Amino acid sequence: MDGFSRYVLRQLLIGTIFVTTALTGVLWLAQSLRFVELIVNRGLSAGTFMYLIMLLLPNYLVMILPIALFTVVVFTYAKLTTDRELVVMRSVGVSPLQLAKPALCLALIVTVIGYALNFSLLPSSYRMFREMQWDLRYNYSHVLLQEGAFNTVTNGVTVYVRERSKDGQLLGIFAHVRRDGKEPETWMADRGALVQGDEGATVVMFNGSRQTVGKNTQQLEIIYFDRASLALDQVRAQDIVRHREPRERTVAELFNIREDRYVAPSDYGKFTIEAHRRLTVPLSSIGFTIVAVVCLMSGRFSRGGQPRAILLAVGIVVTLLLTTMALENLAARDLNLIPTLYIVASLPIAVGMVALTRPSRGRQAGGLAGAAATGDTSEA
Repeated sequence: MDGFSRYVLRQLLIGTIFVTTALTGVLWLAQSLRFVELIVNRGLSAGTFMYLIMLLLPNYLVMILPIALFTVVVFTYAKLTTDRELVVMRSVGVSPLQLAKPALCLALIVTVIGYALNFSLLPSSYRMFREMQWDLRYNYSHVLLQEGAFNTVTNGVTVYVRERSKDGQLLGIFAHVRRDGKEPETWMADRGALVQGDEGATVVMFNGSRQTVGKNTQQLEIIYFDRASLALDQVRAQDIVRHREPRERTVAELFNIREDRYVAPSDYGKFTIEAHRRLTVPLSSIGFTIVAVVCLMSGRFSRGGQPRAILLAVGIVVTLLLTTMALENLAARDLNLIPTLYIVASLPIAVGMVALTRPSRGRQAGGLAGAAATGDTSEA
């Protein structure tokens, strides 16, 4: 690789890292707001919360990397054109394919990273995320009963705690229980503690009372106790079969989904499309890069930049993204449309490579040489 190619590759690499980090941070922050309730209602520590959100990063990177690379290629090659560097290089006989070489090399690296994420890191990290989220949702050992607030720990169970002591005791407990098929109950106790046992989370209360309204008498009935237990769990994770989502499965599992007896035949298409999506999405890094390079190195050169070329490249990429999304939804219902996913993924690569390898016209080369010599880049 010559000096100019290394110079361009260095700019592309630094830019891709920066843009990928920025886009990932924005998307990560937006998505993390969905899980704030885990901190508020489940008492999740900051470290556990960060670990939970980190498990989503591979899922974000798969989507962000091709777009970040396209953005950086457009910016870098537009700047090279504005600074006349591309004009000079083409005037001395450097072919478009040679000028595109740094971008294509980086695109190949990003594609390899995309396949590594899709085949290995994505299914394992997303499975860990879903298992952890499932455990937090149904394992009430994670519940933190906030003092001075009404805590809805399950459907039909609300607990109020006046104060939490340093040793973990709950002081001034008030609980209202309204479960299906049973009369409402009101519990009050001087003190207690949250205990996790084999049967789930339980609030053990001391020196209190339980109030109910008699079903037959319709009168208030009060039972005083020295020690009583209120079970919080209505539904526990081990009582429910959790079916793994498509993103949690490996490519081999997705292609053999019919062997999983827990997956309904109506869902076969959704799992099959996920497998083909993991094979086609990384190719978009190469396709988007070639679209950007071809659009920015063709046509006229202007001191004011190449707004038309940039808009054309953005329009093509947006069209490819929308088309891919539409075809994925259609192919999930009709598997005969799966080949169209590969056509859309490979079409910009094939057309772009033809454009890059096509011999340059003498008029264009001469015009570029004249533009470089006179300093006029308004038109080649």
